[in-house]
Amino acid sequence: MSGRLATLPKVPTMSYPGYPPQQGGYPPQPGGYPQQAGGYPPQPGAYPPQPGAYPPQAGGYPPQTGGYPPQGGGYPPQAGGYPPQAGGYPPMPPAGGWGGGSGFPNIGLENLSNPGFNPANLPGLANQISAAMGGITPNPSMFSQAPSGYPTPQPGGFGAPPPNQQPYGMYPQPGGGGGGGMPQAPGYPGAPAPGQPMPSYPAAPAVNPSMPAYGGGSGPAPVAPPINRGYRGSIKDFPGADPLKDVEVLRKAMKGFGTDEQAIIDLLGSRSNKQRVPMLITFKTAYGKDLIKDLKSELSGNFEKLVLAMMKTPAQFDAYELKDAIKGAGTDEACLIEILSSRSNAEIREISQIYKAEYKKTLEEAISGDTSGHFRRLLVSLAQGNRDERETVDISLAKQDAQALYAAGENKLGTDESKFNAILCARSKPHLRAVFHEYQQMCGRDIEKSICREMSGDLESGMVAVVKCIKNTPAYFAERLYKAMKGAGTKDRTLIRIMVSRSEVDMLDIRQEYMKNYGKSLYTHIQGDTSGDYRKLLLKLCGGND
Repeated sequence: MSGRLATLPKVPTMSYPGYPPQQGGYPPQPGGYPQQAGGYPPQPGAYPPQPGAYPPQAGGYPPQTGGYPPQGGGYPPQAGGYPPQAGGYPPMPPAGGWGGGSGFPNIGLENLSNPGFNPANLPGLANQISAAMGGITPNPSMFSQAPSGYPTPQPGGFGAPPPNQQPYGMYPQPGGGGGGGMPQAPGYPGAPAPGQPMPSYPAAPAVNPSMPAYGGGSGPAPVAPPINRGYRGSIKDFPGADPLKDVEVLRKAMKGFGTDEQAIIDLLGSRSNKQRVPMLITFKTAYGKDLIKDLKSELSGNFEKLVLAMMKTPAQFDAYELKDAIKGAGTDEACLIEILSSRSNAEIREISQIYKAEYKKTLEEAISGDTSGHFRRLLVSLAQGNRDERETVDISLAKQDAQALYAAGENKLGTDESKFNAILCARSKPHLRAVFHEYQQMCGRDIEKSICREMSGDLESGMVAVVKCIKNTPAYFAERLYKAMKGAGTKDRTLIRIMVSRSEVDMLDIRQEYMKNYGKSLYTHIQGDTSGDYRKLLLKLCGGND
């Protein structure tokens, strides 16, 4: 093709001296390029176009109202003209463009979006295109349709793509409507938006069997990339933080008689974890003392526990919490499930490494020695950190998994807990959201209710927690916080763990779910359920009043 493209006629270059130019020079003379009638100045039908020339215009150039392409009020073009305005529809040129380096003659983008445009009507253009395409005569219909990859424009158009988003013809953009693109469900086609309940049936979206995403095609259906919602934590890096200056503040706050708790709250409550943890070595370097020991000697109660939790890395804190949940006479099964079901594979593996280094026993050995039965199997499976983390969803496989869960529970006498374990602990979270969707459609019952009907005790609560965390992680943590504070007493360990571990992950989303589900703000609930310096630092982690 490149050889043929190179043979296209080129416009002769101007030559000096020798003015006025001769035939073939500039301006073009009769018989020159582009074709004209009458030389220069141009006559009717010449270039630049005059009244009655092609493209047809009214009043020559620049185009006026009623000209071609159709304008609304002359030049520059108005809404509906070319180039397209907001809501308009830009044509998509082929790779390399329609002119210039591609070897194709410069047809003009405005012609491509004109229904019925026939390049053969332009003198000599059809032959040039044919030569560029290797002797293939262009079909006029190829120019009368919108280029592939674009949806048919509706009244009002699709609008311009949002900033930093991909152009049309790629993934649908979030939000749909004027922002450009169709609404795309996160996780899998037809899924509800984050935080929204599963659609009820029979009002659920109709399945199109011809779509590959619904099993009509081959291979897994690509899922639109998750919407980038930006940073969703309540604690951010403090600009220009200096560890030496920070530890000096801590030293002054603890030096002498009494402790300046407010200085500690203001400092630690405005530093991210990666800015707090280095203070340990900096403090020892500057003052030859252990910061943790100093904090323990100066602070007490829940305030002390909260401060010490904030001075650990996330993996160190999780390993510590798992160890504390297992040791002793009783086991905090909810803590084990909370951590193991909400952390990524990489996070779980790091926790396991720290657990082995700190406590001289593998996490799996600790779990196995303190739990039993199917609940132990559930925890051991989660502790492997080996969940599928692909973002694609194969709907046909999701249907099979939903049927397998139904056959293992509701549709048999007894329950095959191993089947639930295998699917809930190994499949990816987007895939499992599709499975839950298909399960509800198939048997008319939410997967959580089926688990409650089929299981009991720690296994039931563990399986339900895994399902809730997969469906909507912020809503799961909002429920955990609500249960920790409701009633007469407060489960401070749970409150501290969640506020510290989620403050740089999704605390803003948790606050939204809390308000939506419980009718009061998380900030207000913490304020009313705690007191003193402990309350002040918790509210810092919460991120301010709603």
